[in-house]
Amino acid sequence: MTQHPTAEERRPANDGPKAAARNRAALIAAAREVYAEHGLDAPLSRIARRAGVGQGVLYRHFPDRAAVANAVLEENVREVEQAAAAAGTTLAGVLGVLTWHLTESAAFIGLLHADRTGGRTDDRTGGVHAHASALSERVERSLRVHLTAGHRLGASGDLMLAVAMVSGAVTGPTREERERRALTAWRLLGVEVGAVRPFAG
Repeated sequence: MTQHPTAEERRPANDGPKAAARNRAALIAAAREVYAEHGLDAPLSRIARRAGVGQGVLYRHFPDRAAVANAVLEENVREVEQAAAAAGTTLAGVLGVLTWHLTESAAFIGLLHADRTGGRTDDRTGGVHAHASALSERVERSLRVHLTAGHRLGASGDLMLAVAMVSGAVTGPTREERERRALTAWRLLGVEVGAVRPFAG
């Protein structure tokens, strides 16, 4: 007689913290892709499906829409900070990493130049703009330490205004087109940018 596996036997092994870390990383990667394609209003169920997990898993890591967006922005900023802190790095190199994130997250990375005047927060994003202001300051610090004396973006406010202008130019249906437009914008600003790629460590 054929014996069928029980529900316990069918259930995959629980890797505990390892599985949780994998799921969180998959959700952040999926959110970056989904937001780039559909904007911040994309349903969370789409992110869960893209990550290959159930919606319950998503909510265990991120209780609401703002938490997901903040996590992706945090990941972007942390990589820019790591690139800035790496030995032998230059402003052009850090801008290459930042530009990669701009092209990957074109739908919402512009939040890094969120209004710092205390304007009204968009209720749909549940405070993402407030959090983005703090992240923006971290990006500015990471870039500013590599500014040489007399750099064209050295004046107060010019650095992040340039980032805002470039992120506004990052549009297009493909990552290649968005990168081309970003590099064109930097060139028009007279700013050298290194290889456009994620921080490799």
